[in-house]
Amino acid sequence: MSAQTVAAPARRRRGFNLEKWGWLFMRGSGVVLIVLIFGHLFVNLMVGEGIHALDFAFIAGKFATPFWQWWDVLMLWLALLHGGNGMRTIVNDYVTNVKVRRPLVWAIGLAAGLLIVLGTLVVFTFDPCLGVTDSSTLWDTCVAAGVVGN
Repeated sequence: MSAQTVAAPARRRRGFNLEKWGWLFMRGSGVVLIVLIFGHLFVNLMVGEGIHALDFAFIAGKFATPFWQWWDVLMLWLALLHGGNGMRTIVNDYVTNVKVRRPLVWAIGLAAGLLIVLGTLVVFTFDPCLGVTDSSTLWDTCVAAGVVGN
């Protein structure tokens, strides 16, 4: 009889597994993004006058409410993180040279981070009356709100 060699079972690395958590994040964020995006589209396009009401004043009204600010910021964050993680996965799958892959992954992360910061600033610092003059169509609205005036 011949002795069979038995391969040792694969050892599992201990510690943080970025690929596993990235995979789980993609599934969870995808489900949450579906709810956020369709809620966003429904409110913007179907409620009230629908698409005909979609103008600067409509957006200013939405961004005046903390609920919609956080809704849009959460949608922004998840979309950018979801997209950035997807791009990271594609780069890891197709770029075999480590000296090229590492800067590409860093560039994706920096771009997503910068867009998250800028988008968040836009949502939370949005002021429709900033720079409004008496010849602007928003003058009456801003005066009525007590933001600008004589």
